[in-house]
Amino acid sequence: MEKKSSDSLVIMTELVLPNDTNNFGNLMGGRLMYWMDIAAALAAMKHCASPVVTASVDNISFESPIKIGNVVHIQAKVTRSFNSSMEVHMKVWGEDAIQQYKYKSNEAYYTFVALDPNGKPRAVNKVIPETEEEKKLFDGALRRRQLRLILGGKLKPEDAPELKALFVN
Repeated sequence: MEKKSSDSLVIMTELVLPNDTNNFGNLMGGRLMYWMDIAAALAAMKHCASPVVTASVDNISFESPIKIGNVVHIQAKVTRSFNSSMEVHMKVWGEDAIQQYKYKSNEAYYTFVALDPNGKPRAVNKVIPETEEEKKLFDGALRRRQLRLILGGKLKPEDAPELKALFVN
């Protein structure tokens, strides 16, 4: 079965409270990663209609801090599926609701595995990208997956032709 990437869209909104911040009044990275994990899991579950577990978290770089009292918006969407795994792309914005402006905080990719009733990996729906951005994310997902597998020691670099093609003529 196939499902559109847009069918998995989740937009999660949180308010940054004092308990969410560090000594500088900025949202703690760990708290943001926790919220991102929830949003990404919801998107993956929408795509495969089954329980999921986090398999990996790619590099997360923080572009702009999100201040106490600001709003966090997390947009999560499945970009591509493989056998039992799904890559979820997230964009995160902060918003100063008083001053009325939004700013980008970061982007990241999480990978989830769908589980059957016995807790074992199960096959997931294929992804149909529709927009130009979805197609671009879909096309890059295989290279990102190969890199994750190489870094995790589960794939040899010479067995990653799409990734190798970026570095070798």
